[in-house]
Amino acid sequence: MRVLFAGTPAVAVPSLDALLAAGLDIVGVLTRPDALVGRKRVLTPSPVAQRAQELGLPIIRAARIDQQASAEIAALAPEVAAIVAYGALIPAEALVIPPLGWINLHFSLLPAWRGAAPVQHSILHGDDVTGASTFALERGLDTGPVYGTLTESIRPTDTGSELLDRLSHSGAVLLVQTLSALESGHANAQPQRGEITLAPKLSIEDGRIDWSEPALAIGRRIRAVTAEPGAWTMLADQRIKLGPVRLSPDSSPGADPAPEANPTGLLPGRLAVGPKSVLVGTGSHPVELGHVQAAGKKTMQATDWARGLADREDMVFQ
Repeated sequence: MRVLFAGTPAVAVPSLDALLAAGLDIVGVLTRPDALVGRKRVLTPSPVAQRAQELGLPIIRAARIDQQASAEIAALAPEVAAIVAYGALIPAEALVIPPLGWINLHFSLLPAWRGAAPVQHSILHGDDVTGASTFALERGLDTGPVYGTLTESIRPTDTGSELLDRLSHSGAVLLVQTLSALESGHANAQPQRGEITLAPKLSIEDGRIDWSEPALAIGRRIRAVTAEPGAWTMLADQRIKLGPVRLSPDSSPGADPAPEANPTGLLPGRLAVGPKSVLVGTGSHPVELGHVQAAGKKTMQATDWARGLADREDMVFQ
């Protein structure tokens, strides 16, 4: 079966590799154009483009599917298109090019968390289980009928990047199974059923920590936005990036203890530096910092970072 593969970030690469390993004929790869990356702003191909180059596959680079990109896709004569985090909408005129349609691998149990950041939102909102779905792409946002699903437990310490990495590999297997079923004529897509929730892309501002929130909510937010877009806070006029924090045993997995369970009396955002830990007050009880990164500095353990702050009186995260 002739397959066009569409994808851009690193999480799409396992699917491309899995389709090739399954013996499917990848006639071309659609990906976003090269982008400026890093502090030096080096023009860099997408991870999918880099992998396609290594494999010697034809590449179509397009920020959106216009007439030219549609013509290039049509020239490849794909029977089906497999799409994993391509990063742009597929217009109606391109949806009809492959006779078997576009099959999207989405990292949630649809119709839960339709949108650009399903894994981050599943952690942010405290889900215990998530998964992946393959579905037929149509004009609506992640609304098409579903071919197959898999489930994945969310671990108490999972960050967004860790959970997404696991799903990218298990989801690749699901995508192969779906395309194989399509090829054999045994695929059976079912309409989506259940509660619809939306997962819009998270901005840098979504990574800012509000220390008046309960510790459990703060822990979820930091894990959800790690590594993208990243958690952060302010100390005076300095921006501090945060890694996952450690919650006390009684704050997991269900609910925060009452405010009177806070033995340190730390107000929200106030730091308490000890010889082996750095605590921060929250709206319920303190959390222990893990790794932090001050502006212009390397990532380090919170205790090492805090040594230079011990004599400051304004040790309050804002």
